[in-house]
Amino acid sequence: MTDDERLAALEARVTALEAAAPSSSAEVVDDSGVVSYEGAVRLHGEVSWRIDYSPSAALGLPAAPTAEVLAALGHPVRLALVRRLLTGPASAAELQDAAELSSTGQVYHHLRALTAARVVEQDGRSFRVPATGVVPVLTMLLAAGDVAGLLR
Repeated sequence: MTDDERLAALEARVTALEAAAPSSSAEVVDDSGVVSYEGAVRLHGEVSWRIDYSPSAALGLPAAPTAEVLAALGHPVRLALVRRLLTGPASAAELQDAAELSSTGQVYHHLRALTAARVVEQDGRSFRVPATGVVPVLTMLLAAGDVAGLLR
């Protein structure tokens, strides 16, 4: 066996060993199975949505944008605004009434966080949950209720 052949064989063995053994226990994920959600709702239009993801893909989603969405929905006023918008588009004044706020300035403060997280979008002078976000947002509300023990 030549030196080049021995080197190639050694490199192949190292590559195989590295592929077989993760560098830390945190990287061990049983990727069998699927995480999914779906829905077909008629709130302010007909919306159908289904997504299937592997566990490792779900765990591998970038943390910052995911946390931004969860943080935006994690405030009671923002949650009230989103719940109202799930029934249809609304103006800032309508949202002010729905959330029982004293000024539209407060509404815009909360809408800024919701639009930055892409939970809400502005359409002219009104705001709405994008059609592609209706089922995912409802799913997050349902999942949060489940984690909180409200569905048992």
